[in-house]
Amino acid sequence: MLGWRLLFSAILIPALIGVFVLDHRAGASAPYLLGLVLLLIWRASFEFADLLKTRSFEPSFLMIACCSTAIVVAAWSCRFNLTVTDQLESDLTVGAASARAIVMTAGLAMSMLVFALSVLAIFLRGAIRYREPGRTMETAGAEVLGVAYVGCLLTVTCQLRWISGDQAGYLVLASLVIAVKSGDTMAYTFGRLWGKRKMVPTLSPGKTWMGGVGALVGSSLGTWAWLHWAPGLFFDNAEPCSAGWSLLYGAILGVVGLIGDLAESLIKRDVQKKDSAVLMPGFGGLLDLIDSVIFAGPVAFVLWLILPLPTWPVVSS
Repeated sequence: MLGWRLLFSAILIPALIGVFVLDHRAGASAPYLLGLVLLLIWRASFEFADLLKTRSFEPSFLMIACCSTAIVVAAWSCRFNLTVTDQLESDLTVGAASARAIVMTAGLAMSMLVFALSVLAIFLRGAIRYREPGRTMETAGAEVLGVAYVGCLLTVTCQLRWISGDQAGYLVLASLVIAVKSGDTMAYTFGRLWGKRKMVPTLSPGKTWMGGVGALVGSSLGTWAWLHWAPGLFFDNAEPCSAGWSLLYGAILGVVGLIGDLAESLIKRDVQKKDSAVLMPGFGGLLDLIDSVIFAGPVAFVLWLILPLPTWPVVSS
């Protein structure tokens, strides 16, 4: 299993970096990121629909995938309307940061509208297919949950691509991934070495309170290191993020990432399945890989709005 994990990581990580480099060079519309997100949505929708096909649940993979795709595309629609964006940024009364906020808000508003329409479509499908009591509401609820979990969480997470400036998109997105995955790594390490007291034994027997401490330590230190040294890799003479705010940001995401992992465990335990799917030997499914990231994504988005985190490039004098 370890060999498969190393081989899969050796292929996946360089491939992702290559996509991100291409997307960074492609500009603010982020077409390569959109393509990657659409691939993730269709795979994650398949896993989610298959995971919940138990008892009286019969969620439609196509319904979840199509609605989630529409939500993401709606959020991206303003990014491809370059005329509007250029007009906003060239307007003397609207600065670049304000124009970026307007476009981002418009995209999120469009995605919320599409989510509401998706709920209507799910109920319409249920009404058309209704034959007898006992299945329709369970299936509709599973589909709404799937669209929210896959489509909405991924859509909001992707907004980190623009929240601190178009050129700093992957500096910010990487801060989320590093915070969550550093927390996961240290949680596993602390739990194996010193973990005795179970956190939620019924839901996730492997998680311990000491592992939770490890998640805090790992996410905080990993995020601080990234936001301290990485800005210089993206911009010449860029100032690092404040150590205190970096540590706080990382600690919060570490806790939320841990909760996100528990949230997917809740789904799997309730339907009595070990993994969301088998993506590759040694791994579970795609949902098992991205659960904590997409769960922490909206919280990271809020933190970039309310904490005094920088908008790059901030150049030291």
